[in-house]
Amino acid sequence: MSKKIVNNVEMDMTAEEEAQKVTDVENFQTELNQRKAQEDLKTSGKAKLKSGDALTDAEISALFGDN
Repeated sequence: MSKKIVNNVEMDMTAEEEAQKVTDVENFQTELNQRKAQEDLKTSGKAKLKSGDALTDAEISALFGDN
């Protein structure tokens, strides 16, 4: 069982709190992966612009938004 500190007192987390903690960590990791993928698309798109290669729709969207 995980612990938490409330008002300088260490106590056990409830099952619901532990489940929420797991969900929050998973959501954070998903968002982090999405941001990394977006940055990778930007980097790839910039390189293609410099070299004159065609951009994918995802790269265009990453560089210029979803307009």
